[in-house]
Parts: sequence; C-alpha cells; structure tokens
Amino acid sequence: MIFRVLIVDDSSFFRNRLSDIISADPNLEVVGTAADGEQAITATLQLKPHIITMDIEMPKMDGITAVRAIMDKRPTAILMLSTTSTAGAKPTFEALEAGAVDYMPKRFEDIARNQQAAHQKFCQRLYQLALNFKNTQPTHSHPRTAAIDSRQSLPRHPIKLIAIGTSTGGPIALQKILSQLPTNFPHPILLIQHMPAAFTHSFAERLNTQCAITVKQAIDGEKIQPGIAYLAPGGQQMLLKGSRDQAYLQVQNSDIEQAYQPCIDLTLESISTVCPAETLAIILTGMGADGRRGCEILKQLQATVWSQDEQSSTIYGMPMAIAKANLADKVLSLADIGQQLSEIKA
Repeated sequence: MIFRVLIVDDSSFFRNRLSDIISADPNLEVVGTAADGEQAITATLQLKPHIITMDIEMPKMDGITAVRAIMDKRPTAILMLSTTSTAGAKPTFEALEAGAVDYMPKRFEDIARNQQAAHQKFCQRLYQLALNFKNTQPTHSHPRTAAIDSRQSLPRHPIKLIAIGTSTGGPIALQKILSQLPTNFPHPILLIQHMPAAFTHSFAERLNTQCAITVKQAIDGEKIQPGIAYLAPGGQQMLLKGSRDQAYLQVQNSDIEQAYQPCIDLTLESISTVCPAETLAIILTGMGADGRRGCEILKQLQATVWSQDEQSSTIYGMPMAIAKANLADKVLSLADIGQQLSEIKA
C-alpha cells in the first residue's frame, strides 16, 4: 500500500526538500503541501492524507492549533517536526497532547550519521506511523473486560519496584498512567522513554506538574525512594546498582553503537542483579523490540511483566514483542495499567 503524505511548513525550501525526500520512497506519495495551519486543515479535509508532517511555528495558525482541529475534524497520523533544543520541548509536548502521534528533529542529520540513512529513517518513520495509526482517543472508551479477567494473574512475589519502558506514543501514555497514581504510591518507578537529551529534563518537569507523585530526571548516584519516578536522561543509560535495601541509580554515557539512548533492555538487565523477583516491568507503545531481552532475563528470575494491548498502543511493536514471546503476565489497555498500578500495596 502507498501512503498519502501532506507536508505542512511555512518554508517553501523545506516543503520542497521534504517533497523530494518523500517522493523518492516507493511506499509514500506526496499529495499536497500547506504553508500554515489553516491551509493544513483545508488540505486534510480535501486530500485525505494518511499522514501529515507538521511544523510547529507558522503564521496565521500554528501547528499545535492545527493538530487540535485536524484531530477533531478528521483524525490523521501527524508527525511533528521540531527543533531538538530545550526550547523546542514544550511546544512538542503540547502537540503530542493535542493528538500528534510522534515527533522527529527537523534536522534529519540529527538522527543518523549520513544523509542517505537519515532520509531512509525519516521515510520509514512516516510509513510505520501511517501503517499503525489508530485514533485511540478517548482512551476511556476501550473495553475493559480483558483487564478485569487478567486480574487472575498475580505477581509471584510482592512488588517493590516498577520499571516502565516505552517509545513512540510514550509521552502521552506515561502521562495517563502516572497521573492515576496517588501521592503515597509505595514504590519507586524507573521510566525509560526513547527521547532526545534536550527533551528529557523538560518532560520530567512537565510530568511532575501533572502527577501527584514526584517525577524527576534521574541523577547519577541517587538512592531510589518510594513514590518517586525517575526518568532516564536522553542520550545516556540509566542502570540500577546496589542491593534490595540500598538500591541506587547509575547514569552513564552511551556507547555510540547503542541504537537506543536510553535503552530499556540495559536498564532491565541491570535490575536483574539487584531485585528481579520484586520488579514489575511494563512495556508500552513503541516501534521495535527494545525491552524484550530485558524482560526475558527478569522473567527467568521470577519478575512480573505487563504489556500494553494493541488497541490502545500508538505503535504495537514493543508490546507485541513481549506478547509474542509469551512474557506478559497481563496484557492491559492504557487506562487499566494506571488503575491497576494504583492498587499495588506496600
């Protein structure tokens, strides 16, 4: 299947550049362009694209406002193209909350070592987002029978640590889960979200304002505490060290060969040497299979594993890898993950 693409950007140079890159991919077809948010809405209704690339800052109507209108009038997969600077984080998160499914750096050179590889990654991302797009709003409309039935699967050991790994669609998924947890949530939480280095600090601060629990970016050497969620810094790796009673975080630089920075597998593998049986690992929406190897190791050591279901996942890649490997003790909708987490006792 060939997916139809609408390009939205106020720069004619960038529109032409994107059009050339996308048109070179046999699985994608550029059906139109727009120079501002108002044109984007009109073009979406007329051209019915499968996916839209959306700039954020534009005249007449910005990209965030356009995303809200498009998701209201004709829900479509929207990829935000943003600067990978700290200043670019806030509007990018606002666009995701408005309904955009993912974001990428506007400088394609930031995602690969050479131009050709960067262009291929960009087109692959467009294809996968268009292929997997589901209008998953509102989340509370999902049927809950599967989650209720899954309560029969009880943890092998009392839970003392939560580790959540996610990628595409993760920022909104994490917000929805963590905002359901009470202030007195009795366990520490490790968050591993594939995200650029310039974004993670702002993301942690944003989650902290939206949740009753404390959310912060992880710091090397800090001891983990109940009721605090620690977000792995972008561009680095977050490992758990120490013992069950004296566990602490080690934040270290990534090897250049590592595909994910941070990497879910590396964090989960480090947990296996500290408190595997008392860990609940949760794999959420995202492309690829990061987290599967780590869950395999933890499961062999009596850990509990949950995965997000297909219907509520933006991209059913990482959780599908868990389900296909028969590692999931529970497969839950996004709404039910937060609810069941909130019921975990000390």
